[in-house]
Amino acid sequence: MRLKTMTRRHLLGAALPAAALAAAGLAPAGAAVDEAIVKIDNFTFEPERLTVKAGTTVTWINEDDIPHSIVASERAFRSKALDTDDKYSFTFAAPGAYEYFCGLHPHMKATVTVVSNQ
Repeated sequence: MRLKTMTRRHLLGAALPAAALAAAGLAPAGAAVDEAIVKIDNFTFEPERLTVKAGTTVTWINEDDIPHSIVASERAFRSKALDTDDKYSFTFAAPGAYEYFCGLHPHMKATVTVVSNQ
């Protein structure tokens, strides 16, 4: 049986380390993390807004039943179409705000904010 969703409250209540929260894509808003996973499900990116340190690799995992893709608005990165359970990773080297969307469903939008790792 696959558990698809847990609320932030459930995870925080379990006192998980920050790295585990970041890996689950549930770091507090505005908090910089060393690693991150963005889940794609039900036509959404979760989290929709993510802050990471420069040099962090973000991995997107398609948990939806239909294909999706990741396309940076400024063309910094682009994935192929991701089927269910496919992954795509990109390492963010430079600070900045990186808006992206699903190339197959452009209404799906999200942002990765990269901060200096100092």
